[in-house]
Amino acid sequence: MATSEAGLDRGRSAFEEHRWTDAFEHFLDADQHGGLPAADLERLATVEILTGKSDAGIETLTRAHEEYLVVGDVVGAARCAGWIGIHLMNSGQPARSAGWFARAGRLVAELNEPCAVEGLLLIPTALGMLFGGNPEGARRGFTDALAIGEKFQDRDLISLSLLGTGQACVALGDISTGVGLFDEVMVAVTAGELSPVPSGIIYCAVIGTCHLAFDLRRALEWTAALDRWCGGRPDMVLFSGQCQGHRADLYRLHGAWDDAVSAAKDAQRLSAAGDYQALYGGYYQQGEVERLRGEFAAAEECYRQAARSGYEPQPGLALLRLARGDVPAAQTLIRRSADAADLANRRHLLPALVEIELAAGDTAAARRAADELASVAQDCGMPMLQAASCQAGGAVLLAEGEPALAQPVLRQGWTLWRELGVPFEAARCRTLVGQACRASGDDDSAEMDFEAAHAEFLALGAAPAAAWAASLQYTPAHDARPGPLTPRELEVLRLVASGMANRAIAGELYLSEKTVARHVSNILLKLGLQSRVAATKYAYDHGLTQ
Repeated sequence: MATSEAGLDRGRSAFEEHRWTDAFEHFLDADQHGGLPAADLERLATVEILTGKSDAGIETLTRAHEEYLVVGDVVGAARCAGWIGIHLMNSGQPARSAGWFARAGRLVAELNEPCAVEGLLLIPTALGMLFGGNPEGARRGFTDALAIGEKFQDRDLISLSLLGTGQACVALGDISTGVGLFDEVMVAVTAGELSPVPSGIIYCAVIGTCHLAFDLRRALEWTAALDRWCGGRPDMVLFSGQCQGHRADLYRLHGAWDDAVSAAKDAQRLSAAGDYQALYGGYYQQGEVERLRGEFAAAEECYRQAARSGYEPQPGLALLRLARGDVPAAQTLIRRSADAADLANRRHLLPALVEIELAAGDTAAARRAADELASVAQDCGMPMLQAASCQAGGAVLLAEGEPALAQPVLRQGWTLWRELGVPFEAARCRTLVGQACRASGDDDSAEMDFEAAHAEFLALGAAPAAAWAASLQYTPAHDARPGPLTPRELEVLRLVASGMANRAIAGELYLSEKTVARHVSNILLKLGLQSRVAATKYAYDHGLTQ
């Protein structure tokens, strides 16, 4: 018994110090040498769930539930039942979770006095309303849960209720109130006032909703905080994968694409290890980088894997269809997604909706979407949302034949993207500025904008966008200017276009075959092309074969 008590003490100490693996080993040893009381079974279950042993964690939490019933602690039993339901719900097991919620509700109903578990059980119901298209009902549900949390001074319940209220506000379009509530709840999280599982839930939900609200500053700040929180718990699996997914999103936005793919793959690995909520972000973010790089088959596979989470990989999949030239499919996908989305997710889809409608030639539909985005940007005031609105509005003005009106709008968007440190969108916006200049008769400014955007796309490795910018640098076919190619690269391109293989080109130019291969690779990258066939067509189209 003394050995068991000593093991319990060590397990409790390790738990308080967030040493999850040590806590697991000590609790497990104590359990095998005399068993654990209900409260320590709860701790062991928490450790198991945090370290990716979710099935074992549910079993242990079930034991804790039963032990509480044996000792007559109905509130403890109901609390365990409620959390079992939440974990099962988050892992995609709705039938089992509903059964545990029903059991928890029955136990609460048997009590003579109210308890905080009543409020906990309101959380999943309100979440169902939030994600089921009833944000106003969700807000009322979270408000009721908050009142119960405040009555019993349950910090976990108070914070989860404030989180949900903030999410409901964002979904209703009241972004300023929503993010203000996030700031409030994050005070409790960062101060270490909450239990580990509610803390992780809040971190990840706040960051995800900030991305939906185009609040890049808060997303960056809270992702850094989440990174530090996870770093202080190196053996934690749950939430760590989601952290990597959020990091991948920020890396992608800021142009660090290799880092984004690395973080995305870490999220995928941690998803397989037990952080089930990391599946979507891990694969979707890698898919976004692959699409922007022109690796369309890899992007397709990533989006397919992301869809296994139950969430549609949009707008990435629709933009992939557009990049592959299937404009009708892209239009169908983005329209269906935008029409079915709640307000917050619809806002997130609007920039892609404008781009695809313009590509499909439906300027009127693009105008409606751009105006909707401008209305949200005016009410919200987020710089990222304003940048996206300027870019979309300027593109529509160009399509409407108003280049003079488009120029100042697009330049404002370009400036905002640069200030936010989002290089790909800044280069896209600058390319549109160049098109507006050319349409206004200012060819010199247009060429300067196209060249600068092309250089940025090349630096990022954005092959399709580089091809777009490169194609705009040249006036009609048979203008034999080499553009971004060096004289040697131009010479190699001419021989590629003549049908010669690398070995033959090497003999013709007295170069090594390895050097020729490097020149061909550089040519394809600079022109944003995918193959020698595309390079040959490009050479003929631009009069570079003479």
